[in-house]
Amino acid sequence: MTKTQDFTKMFQDMLGNFPVDMSVAQDAFKNQAALGEKLSKVALQAADQSAEISTKWTKETLAKMGDVTTAKEEAAEYGKAVSDFASAQAEMAAENLAAFAEVAKKVQAETVELLMAAGKEMGDDAQAAVKKATDEVQKAAKKATAK
Repeated sequence: MTKTQDFTKMFQDMLGNFPVDMSVAQDAFKNQAALGEKLSKVALQAADQSAEISTKWTKETLAKMGDVTTAKEEAAEYGKAVSDFASAQAEMAAENLAAFAEVAKKVQAETVELLMAAGKEMGDDAQAAVKKATDEVQKAAKKATAK
């Protein structure tokens, strides 16, 4: 009588020898959480700076409005006050929009820097994980074929 091989048992033994390393998933989660924290910090700083610019602009506008709303002796003085206000507003708008642009440029640079670093780190981690998994699979395959 011929001896038959139990392939079910062989596959169960082989799969049982494959290690499952959950630390890779935990590390990935931690790295993702850290990246999210850093990106949130960048966004919150930008929001804070934008709020400061807006507040400053509003206060300056309200201060300039005081000149426009004061009673004048001559009718021509009202026209001059409005003209001065409009000139001041144009100047403030240019300054404040430049300040907003600087905030946006800083956010863009920091975000790109963070994402590049995260991409490099993920690539390095993936390469290490693949190498480790390959080594473990080879060990497990050798162990399974040795039985």
